[in-house]
Amino acid sequence: MILVRQAARTARSISRAGLIGLMLLCAGLALLVVIALGTGLTWLTANLVSLKWQWLDITINWLVGIMLGVGGWFMLPVFVVIISGAFQERTIHRVERAEYPDKVRSGEPRFWPDVMHDIRFTLKAVFLNLLILPFYFIGIGFLLSVLVNSYLLGREFFESAAGYHVGKPQARQIGRRHRMLLFSSGLALTVLALLPGVNLFAPIIAVVWMVHVYHALPESWQSSVGSRQFGA
Repeated sequence: MILVRQAARTARSISRAGLIGLMLLCAGLALLVVIALGTGLTWLTANLVSLKWQWLDITINWLVGIMLGVGGWFMLPVFVVIISGAFQERTIHRVERAEYPDKVRSGEPRFWPDVMHDIRFTLKAVFLNLLILPFYFIGIGFLLSVLVNSYLLGREFFESAAGYHVGKPQARQIGRRHRMLLFSSGLALTVLALLPGVNLFAPIIAVVWMVHVYHALPESWQSSVGSRQFGA
């Protein structure tokens, strides 16, 4: 029920904050990532193995291609972070201006506030998802992927929303006190990121979702550390 209410609030905020244009732009970038991944996997599959017997060569390449394709699809959620990096502060600013006008942070949002943090997170997430690939052969790869990405996305997007005000180190501390809330939110975002079509808009949806999660926390968690001014 909580997740349903959260989804409804997120959908309302997307409309009220005028985020449709940003979502379309983000979807275009996500589509380019998908095309690049598909092209890369196709090339890799075709050039990975070359055997004397053509039938065996084709069979192995198909098997490898299927494994990489399935694994790559389930790794797609981790790329929503790097895609959304350029839009995070702008999205948070618009949502708070529409939904939480008394808590809007002073200063204009930056274009890409912490690109190195996003890159480090993406590399870490890709590495963890690559470790999961062999488990697809024994039937638990999907479950492990969903669990890992739920944790990663819940934590990362919360730290972006909370860190916009209090800084990411403090946001991380707050997140540790609400692990289950962040995991359940991350699970919902992971499912969205796996739905064809919907996943193209997942980056903006994830940011809006976590803005509401942060502001739904007790006031003491938001005010105890003070607000971080822009550029601080």
